[in-house]
Amino acid sequence: MSDSAARDRDAAETASAFSHPPVAPDASAAYGSHPDQLIDFYAPRDGRTGAPVVVVLHGGSWRAPYDRQHVSPFADFLARRGFAVASVEYRRGSELPQQRGSGPVAGRWPETFDDVAAAMDALPALLARELPQADARRIVVTGHSAGGQLALWAAARHVLPEGSPWRLPAPPELRGVVALAPIADFATAVALDVCSGAVGQLLGREGDFGERAPHVDPAVLLPTGIATTVVQGTTDVDVPQAVAEAFVDAAAKAGETVGLTLLPEVGHFPLIDPAADACAVVAEELAQLAW
Repeated sequence: MSDSAARDRDAAETASAFSHPPVAPDASAAYGSHPDQLIDFYAPRDGRTGAPVVVVLHGGSWRAPYDRQHVSPFADFLARRGFAVASVEYRRGSELPQQRGSGPVAGRWPETFDDVAAAMDALPALLARELPQADARRIVVTGHSAGGQLALWAAARHVLPEGSPWRLPAPPELRGVVALAPIADFATAVALDVCSGAVGQLLGREGDFGERAPHVDPAVLLPTGIATTVVQGTTDVDVPQAVAEAFVDAAAKAGETVGLTLLPEVGHFPLIDPAADACAVVAEELAQLAW
């Protein structure tokens, strides 16, 4: 496929994914005092009890213009498949352009990770209150793009470096992780300039990057012992296939098997687009771990 054809396809896929109107949650709850420290809850549409829970961490390069609203149709799609869904908001990079740059900065250190850790820690109690029909013993975490990195990180907190404020003393009680086109290997993402330097903006430059990466780069937080699957489109121009493959290779070198589901002729956004066949594949991957 030519570069122009790839760009045209990506534009069409992006337009389709963002064409769905936002879907209001059945309930929302705060896990902190900041306005972005919220979780939206979607009850299973068939009214079942004992439904497994999918935690959704949205993408958007950890940048403020992208919030959980763009994955609300995806959350509703999963609720219509019988899942209880918890869609997490978290603090992201400033709306203001970075110094010497034209785009908004990616992520906030350490607030982005403070928030994901706090949301996951608060989830059991919030589920009991807001979605009592859900089975909090069966939780699968998913995330798209930058949210895929956060999903992998949420499952790896027990292997964070000693002294990390986010480290857990034992593995989190998760059925698994399904990471969707995740920014899962920071070295590869930086080499490919994924999302216009988002990883460098998230971690900072030079000394900060080297100090922070071991705390949040999924490719070095291995093995986790948590069942993990990566779903990746082969024609993704936003987070290329090479990033997912580098993560899977890193897991193998660490003695862990990570599933890799490659979807031919699929780009970045069909994975969260309810109108796309790829989204149904994602639901099946979640079901494999949840039920």
